[in-house]
Amino acid sequence: MTRSLLATALLASLLAACQGQAPSTSPEATEAVSESESAQDAAFAALSRRFLDEGLALNPISATQIGDHRFDSEIDDLSEAGRKKALDWTKAMLAELDAIDAAGLSRENQVDALILRNQLEGAVWDAETFQSWAWDPQGYSSLAGGAIYNLMAREFAPMPERLKSATARMEKLPTLLAQARENLDPARVPKTHAETVAKQNKGLLSLIENYITPNLDQLQGEERARLDAAIETTRKAVAEHQAWLDGTLVPNAKGDFRIGADLYDQKLKFSLNSSLSRAEIAQRATAELARVRSEMYAVAQGVLKDEPDAPEMPAEPTPGQQQAAIEAALEMAYADKPARDKLVEFAKETLEVATNFVREKDLVTVPADPVKIILMPEFQRGFAVAYADSPGPLDKGLDTYYAISPIPEDWTDTQVDSFLREYNKHMIHVLTIHEAMPGHYLEGAHSVQHPSVLRGVLRSGLFAEGWAVYTERMMADAGYLDNDPLFRLMQLKFYARAVANAILDQGVHVDGWTKEQAMDLMVRQTFQQEREAEGKWTRAQLSSGQLATYFVGAQEHFDTRKAVESRLGDRFALKAYHDDVLSHGAPPVRFVRQLMLDEPIR
Repeated sequence: MTRSLLATALLASLLAACQGQAPSTSPEATEAVSESESAQDAAFAALSRRFLDEGLALNPISATQIGDHRFDSEIDDLSEAGRKKALDWTKAMLAELDAIDAAGLSRENQVDALILRNQLEGAVWDAETFQSWAWDPQGYSSLAGGAIYNLMAREFAPMPERLKSATARMEKLPTLLAQARENLDPARVPKTHAETVAKQNKGLLSLIENYITPNLDQLQGEERARLDAAIETTRKAVAEHQAWLDGTLVPNAKGDFRIGADLYDQKLKFSLNSSLSRAEIAQRATAELARVRSEMYAVAQGVLKDEPDAPEMPAEPTPGQQQAAIEAALEMAYADKPARDKLVEFAKETLEVATNFVREKDLVTVPADPVKIILMPEFQRGFAVAYADSPGPLDKGLDTYYAISPIPEDWTDTQVDSFLREYNKHMIHVLTIHEAMPGHYLEGAHSVQHPSVLRGVLRSGLFAEGWAVYTERMMADAGYLDNDPLFRLMQLKFYARAVANAILDQGVHVDGWTKEQAMDLMVRQTFQQEREAEGKWTRAQLSSGQLATYFVGAQEHFDTRKAVESRLGDRFALKAYHDDVLSHGAPPVRFVRQLMLDEPIR
């Protein structure tokens, strides 16, 4: 059986598992299900199968990442006709979903139906109202890089097979880049978006150099000749696109990166799928920032109590006294930083320490799935310092990558020092907890075990980011690094960044904040270094809604744990709780709470 046919068979078999009741449903409960409920569940299971089967065919680059390899030789069609085909299909899916009586579904399928509805309605809104295809070049850059990276980064198939798929995709990349130039209206493209993508574009060539060129001898004869020709075709296409980016898009990019209140509220609804409104997010974030600063002051009092030059630290400080004490304590952590060329090496050490701690304290079940720390691919740099790249839900047992962006070679010593002060050794421990153990890597390895493939494919960023932030505090509370107060201070600072992200996102896109207002929030109020704040200012311009996921997701995770603890009382056990939370396949957090507490699904 070929790899493509095997993926199809696997997709069908796994989808069959998400029909009907949840895996834990007893035989007696199954027998009690009415005929109408069974019929609705069967109809939804069929619709889910079609959504994945047909939807992945329309999005072949994403299909590869997810682990469905039927379309590894294809790329997305973003022409006007291709976009219309996708939109018509999405509306047809919505109509079929409307015809299913949600009240007749099992609780697990009620959750999946709401997730699917949010995805479909969001896709229609993006295509017709937000129209990111017309003004955001990042989508095209990500697809072009993903077309190669998704094939070559993981060994889901023998190298010759992946090289042949890469050949076919490189032959089609000129079409994708041409569609980008056709669709994008420079007058609507924000300057920051244009400049960022212009810097990323040549990263396509580094993917070829890093992943394909070292393996050229894996193909021979006509296949090798075709691969060589495809590489040359890609080089020319990238050069042509770079000329357009530099000569046309960047000089003529006149769009406003601020999307405004109306679009922001709609974007927030689809990107978060949260129970909290924009106003509630702003209110909670403002109050939480004040609380976190007070906690940081308390830690600073302990750290500085024996220091000869410590500032005044009264029990009831003025804002200036609070600021001075926290800054003085942070300086002690900043002094312990890795060498410029040892960032990745030290991150590997922190991963081992964090993994051993989780096991020793028995905080959550540690999966056996492999995780590797890598340098972030060039085409993905410029948005975040680090990320976790988990294998797709259909690619079982493959590596998760904890990717770290290297320090740019053209940075001055002052810029490098600013960066390493922010990412000092204590902060890298926090970053590793967030991105890997027990954050994103562990969560992804648990979540992929849920039988609903639909839920795995439509995995909630709110759940994932919220869990990662939640684990930072959880590890500190458990005594990580022998209760080192400087680690606790960095954990609080990192959390303050998450709180500030939510405030910053609204400030920029709804309230029209200037850069000066944004930098005051980041540098003064949440103690971020200049390099970090500059990068976050860029990120706030490049995205909307995503920055809020950290704070909102964490709040919903904290709220869920509090509710479960209240329900269970003395019967509450931390490891059992964590394993239960992660067993639900990473839907929006409110659904996890409803499933765990047997509340109505809504």
